This record gives sequence, C-alpha cells and structure tokens, in this order.
Amino acid sequence: MKFNWGYKIAVVYLIFVAGILYLVVLSSRQEVDLVTTDYYAQELRYQEKIDQRARAERLSEPVRFSLEPGAVRIRFPKEFEGKEIKGDVLLYYPADSKKDIHASIQAVNNGMTLAIPEKRSGMHILQVSWQSGNQTYYFEENLFIP
Repeated sequence: MKFNWGYKIAVVYLIFVAGILYLVVLSSRQEVDLVTTDYYAQELRYQEKIDQRARAERLSEPVRFSLEPGAVRIRFPKEFEGKEIKGDVLLYYPADSKKDIHASIQAVNNGMTLAIPEKRSGMHILQVSWQSGNQTYYFEENLFIP
C-alpha cells in the first residue's frame, strides 16, 4: 500500500503531538523545590539580613571555613574568643532541599565542625547566622564539595 502526502503529514503531526504530550507528562512529574516554604515572610525580613551581613563584614576578620574529608570546619573571628555564640549553620543544597544540612552552633575553641554525610557532592551554600551579646551576624559563601 502506498501512502500519499496527506497521510504522511498526518503521521508527522501525530508524532509531534505524542512528543509534546510526553514532554508535558515528564515536566509535570519534575519536582520543584522552593528556596524556603515561607519565602514571602523571609523577603519582608531581608533588610535585617543585610544589616547582619554588614556587621559581619566590619569584624576584624571574616568567618573562615575549610573543607575536610567528611566535614566543614568553621572558625569565627577573634572578637568572639571566650564569648558565648548562639546560632545556626545551614549547608544549603540548591538542587534538592532534602539534602540540606542544618545544625545549631556548638562553638568549641572559637570554631565548630559540621559533619557532611558521604556522597554529598555538588554546589552548596554555607550560611552561618549567629548572635553574640546583643548583636546578630550573618555570613554566606558558596562551597563546592567534590
């Protein structure tokens, strides 16, 4: 049986429609993570974060961090030696919120170690938010874990 040009156009059109439907189904199953669930409330408090970051930049030295096998070691500036430090550390993984690592600051000798589970490679954002006395501070830096 021989197909004429009308049938060929119909077949091409049906293949195109099937391809578009496949892409729609595939994209609807794609998981989309927001940076945070309360995005709007955090946006309203963003000026506070800017002020905290500016305070941290005025310190004698920045927060230092080093990547070690299975951990990130964080060192606070010398101004905080012997002082109580309260706060949170977030190792934010933009690609999947289930892989975020969150911990409270447990400062020992003006530093702390954040354990990283195995096979946790990729681009992360280290976010350190802490309070000492009446002042709050914020530090953020990109971190690539090989």
